[in-house]
Amino acid sequence: MFTENIYILWLLLLYNYFMMKNMLLTGLLVGSFLLTACSLKATPDPNLQIQLAVASTLAAMPSPAPAPTNYPIPTPFKLTGLFCEYQFCIGHPPEMVFYDVVAKQNHDSPISSTNENGILAAYNNSLFIQFMWQYTPGVTDPVFLMDLILEDGLDTPLGNYNLKLIHDTNVLSSPITTTASPLLPFGGVAGWICGDRAFAWKVYTAQVESFEPLLAEALNRFQCGD
Repeated sequence: MFTENIYILWLLLLYNYFMMKNMLLTGLLVGSFLLTACSLKATPDPNLQIQLAVASTLAAMPSPAPAPTNYPIPTPFKLTGLFCEYQFCIGHPPEMVFYDVVAKQNHDSPISSTNENGILAAYNNSLFIQFMWQYTPGVTDPVFLMDLILEDGLDTPLGNYNLKLIHDTNVLSSPITTTASPLLPFGGVAGWICGDRAFAWKVYTAQVESFEPLLAEALNRFQCGD
């Protein structure tokens, strides 16, 4: 019995010995494989490294700001005391505002002045201005429209119409007296042609001398798109 146990113990020791030996060999083989793999790893190309470094540096640099676009600077254009619509502009006293007479007379309908025909007016306690235009291709004399803007039985021109050049525009004009308002007994009327339209302008004033400066104020800023 004792001899049999010794024999079994010897077999166990022999088995452990061979197992340990196999494990050691396996570890040596794995280590050798790893060392071989590391030794076979390619050495980095220095040129490629430089290229990558340059590319990363360029990518990190801020992009240059786009060149500013140079837009034309508009010429200062003062709108105070200027009415611009219906393809024309005309000056007026800054404290006054033109309104569309046609639209006001037809407030229940969409009728209003147009580029071809229209009437504007502006007034306060010391001044009344009326302005009229009409599409009249081929016409060279604005007298017909000046006669139209004058109120029959109320407005009276003082003498013949005088022709003068105001701001590169040939203008017919005349002072008037009026009984339309006892507060504004004086005034004047003027007319001119621009493109295919005739224009007529009228003013009632409290002083006789106000007519000429007001006409100059209107025409010095007059333009038409005809």
